[in-house]
Amino acid sequence: MDLRDLPTLNAVKAFEAAARHESFSRAADELFVTHGAVSHQIRALEAELGVTLFTREGKRLRLTDVGRRYAVRVRTALVTLAEATREIRASDRERRLVVSILPSFAARWITPRVGSFIEAHPQWDLELQTSNVLVDFARDDVDIAIRFGYGRYPGLNVEMLLEEVFFPACTPDFNGGKLPRTPAELASLPLLRSDDQLWKRWFDAADLPDWPEPSRGVLYQDSSNLLQAALDGQGVALTRRALAMQEIAEGRLVRLFNIDGPSPWQYFFVCPPQLRHTPRVEAFHDWIFSEAQLFRAQLEAVCTGTGAPKNRARARTKAQPAQTAITEPPSPSDAR
Repeated sequence: MDLRDLPTLNAVKAFEAAARHESFSRAADELFVTHGAVSHQIRALEAELGVTLFTREGKRLRLTDVGRRYAVRVRTALVTLAEATREIRASDRERRLVVSILPSFAARWITPRVGSFIEAHPQWDLELQTSNVLVDFARDDVDIAIRFGYGRYPGLNVEMLLEEVFFPACTPDFNGGKLPRTPAELASLPLLRSDDQLWKRWFDAADLPDWPEPSRGVLYQDSSNLLQAALDGQGVALTRRALAMQEIAEGRLVRLFNIDGPSPWQYFFVCPPQLRHTPRVEAFHDWIFSEAQLFRAQLEAVCTGTGAPKNRARARTKAQPAQTAITEPPSPSDAR
């Protein structure tokens, strides 16, 4: 067979749709082109083949005998091509592992660790999608989401990954190295703000109930940018433990006062129930919960001053059942 004998694929698709609908207009609607474009493609195909494929009887479009025979063969060929393409795409999709993550958590927690997953599981093509938008599993092509929220995600497999707290931190040489010794001394220092507005919660925990949420200065919508501003010496940031502990362990940031502010949001591993025990989701689940266990061990080591542990402990957190539908109160832009 000489493939040079094949007609233009767009013309063949236009002919098949027009033959099936017996209408150029409905074929145009299906193919998202104009009526004129379909008519032009059919005329070009007829000229190339040297036959008439359609005749008009009043306002009605009819296939000629040649056109009818050709339509049967064309439809069979296009169905075979579509099935072959679908099989290849399905095979490719089985190799892909798509994970939706907050930009801040991806940059500060996942990215420094993910190399070990890639090395251990080369059979999976990992795709990390970073977004502040809450993923819709019914619509989006996503296997797993790491969400920062309340854990109320009806109809989904939901497991607590990491508990979060907030605390103030700054660089060791901030303010000329004269770091505040008590929470009250923060009154004279620039406090970096984010739209989660948790300074008030931390003030209450620090026994400063009359202090309001800061209302002046730059407002950072992304927690990773807020942390970077603190690293750049711009002020004192109220930062998440999961995002800042590496910098604290390395001495690039100093945690102030050892007072935790309660977080209304935690990190959750979320996926559709039907995907939970597929090989690719199972592999990522085991890996990330192992990393979470190691992170907790590192936290303990940093807090006790013994340094980071050498042994990588693996742990799996028991799955929590999906929550019933509850309307969640507002959360910050990257609390998803």
